[in-house]
Amino acid sequence: MRTARVVVVGSANADVVVDVDHRPADGETVLGSDAVVSPGGKGANQAVAAGRLGGHVAFVGCVGDDAHGRMLRTSISEAGVDVSALRTVQAPTGTAIILITPDGENSIVVAPGANRLVDETMIDQVTWAAGDVLVVQLEIPLPTVEHAVRRARRADVRVVVNAAPAALLPAPVLEAADPLVVNESEAALLVSGSTAPSTQVPVPGPASDTVRRLLELGPRSVVLTLGAQGAVLGRRDPAGAVVLTHVEAREVTAIDTTGAGDAFVGALALGLAEDAPLDGAVVRATDVAACAVGRRGAQDSYPTSDELSAMTRSAPRVRDA
Repeated sequence: MRTARVVVVGSANADVVVDVDHRPADGETVLGSDAVVSPGGKGANQAVAAGRLGGHVAFVGCVGDDAHGRMLRTSISEAGVDVSALRTVQAPTGTAIILITPDGENSIVVAPGANRLVDETMIDQVTWAAGDVLVVQLEIPLPTVEHAVRRARRADVRVVVNAAPAALLPAPVLEAADPLVVNESEAALLVSGSTAPSTQVPVPGPASDTVRRLLELGPRSVVLTLGAQGAVLGRRDPAGAVVLTHVEAREVTAIDTTGAGDAFVGALALGLAEDAPLDGAVVRATDVAACAVGRRGAQDSYPTSDELSAMTRSAPRVRDA
């Protein structure tokens, strides 16, 4: 029998990371550490996270014909990911400028570069099969995301939509999401319907209320990530009633949160491809993210399945929300 795949369509970036004492205020210059360059990008990160766990993973994206592009191709392929649909184009590889403060939190600015050239023709070359799981994010052109979702649904492929960076989504994309995965700021923008920067969007109320409001937008299920507080997932039962579950995060000391959300999404998608129930897939995804925040970098921080198994198992962390 053919093994179900995780097909990630998305971005690949070179992460340029600088440690700073604090984020600069308007007009302020801050001295930081020497810059460190490592492989990143939401799409590539998610593919690598699933690949390092032993999944059957394919990545669709673009890099430039430059040192950063070669670094990314090597990192993704070494994770066991199929890179036959990773196209080298005449544009610089995408770059992310990342500032990390002593608490491990980050601020990120992305220069898309080659990611702007991920187009619909690349999606048309993908051979879909029932049981596959498509993962999309928003660092590539939205029309490409829409086309990928449309093609996947025609092939009865499950769609995981990570609405990051924060943006409003067309109804067909929201309605295909199973689940829609967002953090609190991304959720705030979606439920408000505002196109203002996320810092100007009102913070949503309790997580359970936010998940209910997100479900009203049409996705088949929702996962709201809450960092150290874990995640709340919501779906409807056969009678149409909303069922909410809270998965608690494992307690760890955060060193670098860069790419932790991507690690979560990649692990979640793999769990779904392996026919795990949504709450079970979320439990493993929170463990993978916990491993990631305890190490430096994005892709470099992701655990293998053996490393994940070595984590100490504790009491169940799933309860009604």
